Amino acid sequence: MDKTININIAGTLFQIDDEAFRILRDYLKAINNRFRNVEGGHETTEDIESRIAEIFQSQRGLAGVITKQNVEAMISIIGKPEDFENNEPVEEVPVYHSMKKRMYRNPDDSIISGVCGGIGTYMNTDPVLFRILFILSAMFGIGLFVYLALWIALPVARTDSQKREMYGNSYHTDKSQGRQNGGVQTTTTSVPLYTKGYNNTSRVGNAIDEVFRAIGRVCYIILRILLIIIGMVLVLTGFLFILCFVLVFVFGVFSIDSSGVNLVYFFDFLNYIVKPAAVPWIIILTSIALILPMLALIYWGVKMIFWFKVKDGVVSLAGLVLWVMTIAALAITLFNDGISFAQTGKTSAVTVLPDSPDTLYIMTDHKIADLKFEKEFSLPHEEYTVFINDEKKELYIRPYLSVDRSYNKATRVEVRKRSSGRTEIDAMKKSEELQFNYNINGDTLHLDEYFTIPAERKWSADNIGINLYVPKGTILKFEKDSRIILHTSFKNEYDEYSESRWESVSSLWVMTDDGLDPIAENTVKQK
Repeated sequence: MDKTININIAGTLFQIDDEAFRILRDYLKAINNRFRNVEGGHETTEDIESRIAEIFQSQRGLAGVITKQNVEAMISIIGKPEDFENNEPVEEVPVYHSMKKRMYRNPDDSIISGVCGGIGTYMNTDPVLFRILFILSAMFGIGLFVYLALWIALPVARTDSQKREMYGNSYHTDKSQGRQNGGVQTTTTSVPLYTKGYNNTSRVGNAIDEVFRAIGRVCYIILRILLIIIGMVLVLTGFLFILCFVLVFVFGVFSIDSSGVNLVYFFDFLNYIVKPAAVPWIIILTSIALILPMLALIYWGVKMIFWFKVKDGVVSLAGLVLWVMTIAALAITLFNDGISFAQTGKTSAVTVLPDSPDTLYIMTDHKIADLKFEKEFSLPHEEYTVFINDEKKELYIRPYLSVDRSYNKATRVEVRKRSSGRTEIDAMKKSEELQFNYNINGDTLHLDEYFTIPAERKWSADNIGINLYVPKGTILKFEKDSRIILHTSFKNEYDEYSESRWESVSSLWVMTDDGLDPIAENTVKQK
């Protein structure tokens, strides 16, 4: 088996056998070294290469394979490098190349990613120095970030043109392939004839490089393990989010509170926020806006786990454009449908009791248990519940009751209403429309367990809070249903003060400096 190599000399492609290739490579190296520091030497080298191509053509090199005899005959015609006379003194001048060098990551001299090898090639310096410098600077936390930034910023010199830019104008390579020639199998390779990169690393440098390569392999294994773990987390996160999305927004989910186990139907509640005709579009756009990023997480997680490379730039860009367009379309749809929570409006009404009773009874008149509703929508963390009556198209919302100390002798009730709207005036108007009933009859405060919004308008994050201020020492007697809406500070069974709507299990309390404290049931007469 004869090994042949395809080379390009002065723009002409020749086939050359392996022995002749080595002689020609050494000859061109010597020519380059002879003229590289001489003014005009680059042009001289190009002229010599053109003459070599002419000689090979005259020897019918294009029709066959350049042999050792052809190369030796060419050298005898042109002459050896030491035969070139230069009577003028040799002037050391900088070498200027017609092709500007660029910095790449060097895959031919790579420990981890080829960053140091690329820098060494670009600066014609031993890359071992840069590897040591990065390790020393990484101890202070700077080198690691610089290395990662260069890893991301610098491309890999994979193609022949990129390697020419990395090594400079003197980089020559052959592109060849194996073929059958007259019954003789010829094998070709892709080899640089000569380069001007740094290739004079000492034995110590080679030994250090081997140590770095061993460390690099260990770091690569650790990096792969980390990427696999991160990829698994991304895949699991994406799948769990999509599963939760399907449960919450399609089938509904279970929520547990003091009233029992309930199903949350977001899309049913959506009909009371926007016009029914806009609901399908909002569902589709919301699904795309939420699921598309999760699919991207799953895809990138799979890539990290299996470490495969695929040209997905166009697909990723198309997905990003689709996601941005979806977000824009969803925003326009919601805005055109009149939904806006940009501003919050608040209104309040205060009622002062003429005489502050020693014992104040708190009772509920209109109860949620007496209502007819099919579904409810809850926000557990906000302790906010909406009861839906599809038959009457009505919403019933539970308010909250807060009891605080009054720093004078007066007992007062403040009802605060809050809504959202496009403007503050619009929000305040909506808050005034909220329908809630309460009254004070002697020593008894009567409250409704729910409030409603006008049937003709949509839900606007409406909320009502009842703030009851009583003097220190006042005893409060809560009815069971009124304790459900209690959301205030009181002492729990661990003798600690807490604030919650659902933990008030006692019916009799007294106002202290720190809030409500439970007292014995026989302290006050029954109402």
